[in-house]
Amino acid sequence: MNPYRLLTVIGLVSATVLTGQTKAGDRRFTYSYEAVTAPKGSIEYEQWVTWKARRGDPGNKDQFDFRHEIEIGLTDRLQLGLYLSDWSVVSQNGSTEADWKKGAVEFIYNLTNPTTDLIGSALYGEVFLGDEVFGLEGKLILQKNIGPWIAVYNATLEAKWEGSSYDEQVGEFKNSFGISYQVSPQLSVGAELFTEVEFDDWGAAGDHAVYAGPNIAFRSGKFFATTTVLFQTTGIDSEPDVQTRLIFGFDF
Repeated sequence: MNPYRLLTVIGLVSATVLTGQTKAGDRRFTYSYEAVTAPKGSIEYEQWVTWKARRGDPGNKDQFDFRHEIEIGLTDRLQLGLYLSDWSVVSQNGSTEADWKKGAVEFIYNLTNPTTDLIGSALYGEVFLGDEVFGLEGKLILQKNIGPWIAVYNATLEAKWEGSSYDEQVGEFKNSFGISYQVSPQLSVGAELFTEVEFDDWGAAGDHAVYAGPNIAFRSGKFFATTTVLFQTTGIDSEPDVQTRLIFGFDF
């Protein structure tokens, strides 16, 4: 199936499910995490779909990344996330290939409340293991709620060991910003900005890609769906020109 048609089908299916549902998730961003964690005892399933597209030399490339995640509220401040599977489908130069990536465990601990405190904050930790890759990721999450407005910032540091002997070291530093306005209890609109830079063997920095674009979030009953479209602003040929992420899920 043509990648553009596949993306359209995914969007239509999620919209159809949304209209058929009747308590909703509060996820307003797809590239940024919020500081508030899930309530104790809650269980939520999330489905991630990310499309990355690049055009021009050395050829057109479309990549779809999929993530299947279960989130569990262990306490009112501590949230557990289980990445059941991360995998991708890449279409380039007339060929298509599917590849399993990894599984992971994440914890998010809420420190302060974004509404009642000066600023909301949380700490994020992740351990992932996949095909010839092992990694650790840490994240500082900041958030502030003012009336219908929500602003978030994430600073992320990731360390990966790759190869059959895990002897290839790669570091990544990422920043993400998001702002969202609640139009109604069911609808929020906003924008996100995402940057990342990679360090081979923790040496010289590679290309510094920057992406920015709009997002929209729907909530209805136990279901939510949020999507963001980001456009590259830095003109790096080796990076995607555009990337779109859709996250939808439901509470059990």
